Amino acid sequence: MNSLIVRLNILITGVFAVLTLIAAWLFTPGLRGMIVAVDLALFAIGCFAFIWSYFSAVQRSRTDEISVAGLFGLAGSVAPRRITIAMNSCLATQAVIGLIGAIVRGSTDGRAGSTLAFGVLVPIFGLGLNGLWSSRLGVFAPRQQ
Repeated sequence: MNSLIVRLNILITGVFAVLTLIAAWLFTPGLRGMIVAVDLALFAIGCFAFIWSYFSAVQRSRTDEISVAGLFGLAGSVAPRRITIAMNSCLATQAVIGLIGAIVRGSTDGRAGSTLAFGVLVPIFGLGLNGLWSSRLGVFAPRQQ
């Protein structure tokens, strides 16, 4: 599961980046609709992963000292350095690509607001996967009684 979550995050982040950049470049009605569907699906999956990781962390908190920064940011020694870099790089990429898409296409069909603005919701996917990885596989200090 360790590498599956990391590989999934890298793969989905790449797909999101490519689709957003293509949609921003061409900005056809079909691509706009597709990218909204992708962004909302990733947001929904991220919400599910976030809640799942939270409940898993609550169960672990009976025996381990779990911090929010460790759970969702992989801060400290929760994860090996390569995992932390990979997961947080995906999270940062999702945030930057989402903002770029929203900024580059500030309007849709002459009206304020862009369908690409839904991309700013996608980093919830990255946060959810960070939490899922750390709640399952992260190393936390034992709980002090």
